[in-house]
Amino acid sequence: MDLPSKYRPADVEEKWYSHWMKNGYFKSVPDEREPFTIVIPPPNVTGVLHMGHILNNTIQDILVRRARMQGKNALWLPGTDHASIATEARVVAMLKEKGIAKSDLSRSEFLDHAWEWKEKHGGIILEQLKKLGASCDWDRTKFTMDKSMYESVIQVFIDFYKKGLIYRGVRMVNWDPKALTALSDEEVVYKEVNSKLYYIRYKIEGTEDEWVTIATTRPETILGDTAVCVNPADEHFSDLAGKKVVIPLVERPVPIIQDDYVDMEFGTGCLKITPAHDINDYEIGMRHKLKVIDIFNDDGTLSEAAELYIGEDRFVARDKITDELTKKGHIVKIEDYVNKVGFSERTDEVIEPKLSLQWFLKMEQLAKPALEVVMNETVKFHPAKFKNTYRHWMENVRDWCISRQLWWGQRIPAYYLPDGEIIVASSREEAFQIGKKEYGLPDLKPEDLKQDEDVLDTWFSSWLWPISVFDGIRFPDNPDIKYYYPTNDLVTAPEILFFWVARMIIAGLEYRHDIPFKNVYLTGIVRDKLGRKMSKSLGNSPDPIELMNKFGADGTRVGMLFTSPAGNDLPFDEDLCIQGRNFSNKIWNALRLVKGWKVDESQAQCAACAVSVEWFSSRLNATIQLLEDHYDKFRISSALMVAYKLIWDDFCSWYLEMIKPGYQQPMDRITYNRTVEFFEKLMQVLHPFMPFITEEIWHRLRDRDDDDCIMNSRMPQLTGYDQGLLNRFEIAREVTVTVRKIRAEKNIPLKNSILLYVKKNHGEEPDTYFDSIVQKLCNISTLGYTEEKMDDAISFIVKSTEFFIPHSEAIDVEAEIEKLEQELDYSRRFLTTVMKKLGNERFISNAPRKVVELEEKKKADAEGKIKVIEVQLAELRREA
Repeated sequence: MDLPSKYRPADVEEKWYSHWMKNGYFKSVPDEREPFTIVIPPPNVTGVLHMGHILNNTIQDILVRRARMQGKNALWLPGTDHASIATEARVVAMLKEKGIAKSDLSRSEFLDHAWEWKEKHGGIILEQLKKLGASCDWDRTKFTMDKSMYESVIQVFIDFYKKGLIYRGVRMVNWDPKALTALSDEEVVYKEVNSKLYYIRYKIEGTEDEWVTIATTRPETILGDTAVCVNPADEHFSDLAGKKVVIPLVERPVPIIQDDYVDMEFGTGCLKITPAHDINDYEIGMRHKLKVIDIFNDDGTLSEAAELYIGEDRFVARDKITDELTKKGHIVKIEDYVNKVGFSERTDEVIEPKLSLQWFLKMEQLAKPALEVVMNETVKFHPAKFKNTYRHWMENVRDWCISRQLWWGQRIPAYYLPDGEIIVASSREEAFQIGKKEYGLPDLKPEDLKQDEDVLDTWFSSWLWPISVFDGIRFPDNPDIKYYYPTNDLVTAPEILFFWVARMIIAGLEYRHDIPFKNVYLTGIVRDKLGRKMSKSLGNSPDPIELMNKFGADGTRVGMLFTSPAGNDLPFDEDLCIQGRNFSNKIWNALRLVKGWKVDESQAQCAACAVSVEWFSSRLNATIQLLEDHYDKFRISSALMVAYKLIWDDFCSWYLEMIKPGYQQPMDRITYNRTVEFFEKLMQVLHPFMPFITEEIWHRLRDRDDDDCIMNSRMPQLTGYDQGLLNRFEIAREVTVTVRKIRAEKNIPLKNSILLYVKKNHGEEPDTYFDSIVQKLCNISTLGYTEEKMDDAISFIVKSTEFFIPHSEAIDVEAEIEKLEQELDYSRRFLTTVMKKLGNERFISNAPRKVVELEEKKKADAEGKIKVIEVQLAELRREA
């Protein structure tokens, strides 16, 4: 095959992805092999690919491709989430553009529009993932509103209801006035905002000029006040017990009550109580049996119960009420104040605490076993630091508000009889039969039943994801669920640790009596160079598709991973993708070099080539062992860097140079075949990270059938390696680098051969194993050993060995002295650092023996080097 001079990612990516898909290489069915399963965190059906998706899905693909190459039956199951709030908002906006209001449609008509929108736009993000190289079993793609998934959610609701864990009641909820729905506590994002603290005075009833002053950030809510509260231990207000104050503007008398909740240090020590619009006030109101006045409509405007400013937006009303309070002498002062305000995670609207009739799931008992399996590491978090966050959430869990005032989603299977009694059933017909038989209503008609209007929280479907994608709720003994569950690894973001991860663990333990996954890899947040989170609103997020068009999918994948340790934020820079593209080009050029060599079948393998092959074989196997360790510890970014350095540095920069034949000279067959084998193994190691270029090179290294694909090959197995040999090579590497540096400094062209003499010290025996390599790489005509220091030569030291390059030009003695003094100073400081470590009893006691031995070797090497430098300096100073 002709090799193009440049690697063209677009051609290669389209070719191989189509081939993989056509041949069904991503498909999985249960068989006798060990399963390896990942279920994709389902992106919102409204979504398009962003940088977080690139990071998350690249990591998943790496894990799946590696497992497949280990001989496991790997399944990566894709799908999307119906995203109730986001999707309904999109559909409402679409209808508005057409001049249609949601209120003008029936529920059924609206859902027809929603499904039409989903079919048109809902698959975009999955198609984009294919461009990334995602090796998902696309035939298994799931959607949380699919029939089987929908029915699973309904079945779980009914089950929990029958167990007494789901109930309906009036509670204080987080209300989103924009989405017009309740939210769970976890869907509220608290932000620090610059507010005002208003000091407002209330007149004590029946007095001429006696007042109490309260402090509030929400003056508009005084219209719903039903008490003023003080701490019973606060002596300042001991005389107010039993009295009343008059609420300004509405002139409503309310009692002054006492409760330990009041913080005597905050504000004035007097607290206005608005039970309908603050969770703490609500609880105080319950204890003191206070009246509840809800002054807000669902959209955040003032209701008729407010009496004033009816229909005004709550923030407009705040300004108007402040003006009126000021005019009437009720404002004492207004201070700047920084406080935390809750915002809707979906719409970014300021949350309104609101009393509402909602459905809840009791969480306390369900959370306990889910906490235990994480704390005892049955489920392992990577990094483990998130265990503490998880524990805090689970130990302070509240009942989950699971109802949403929307139409798009799984409708709550609760049916109301004419007298208000609730029947929970999977269908209207089932509820009708229950009503007739169990409630003694023989004349009941199906149309007499009214189904609850609300849908379930989106998370109430996605928490079943690892089970429901295999239909394990409806059919708990089917072959898929028994084979693929529990899954292996989950890759997700820390911000949905409780939203999703914790709840999946709860659901898994409840319905499979087993954990849903063994490992949870938590990615960081993708940030720009300034440390800001990437977002559309800031305009600082590149388009991933454009990145892939520009740098290739492989280049983009590795660019994302170059700085993404688990759990830590990723400071993304487009230069990282340039580095990824350059890596592709480096590998391609290495292929062109190797394929350009001619082989002489009769030529014997030279000593330098034999040594090079032996060294790289050990280097490759040592790296495979290190890679396995990184994978086992979920250090995916570190694994990539190890593979990157092995290929770029050890293979391309060193090994290929070590074996490269002279200009227009042939290579021996043994070395060539071993080099191709090494190249193949390197591509296998790299394939999970860079699937496209590795597949292309795999097929170009030797003649293969199209079906002989790298993605289905077996990952190289670890064989023995010689660590001593690797250590000895590092000395040869340092000698080579130093000689080349001297050549550059002294302007000695590489084409001009030089002499190199070696002086061993401290009774050490010469190690000549890599001499042929040093000679070849440095163009040394003679490499000899001497027992005497050489005059008129450039010298340098590696470990405690001296090296001399005879040089005709006069040596600048002063410059040599300065260079050696700097080297001596560095070596002494290095020795001091090592001695401190070896003098630390804790280090000696706790560090592994190998680590201590390494430090002791560093000490001996440094001491030997210092002695040699000191001798050299003494001799040079005598000459000076």
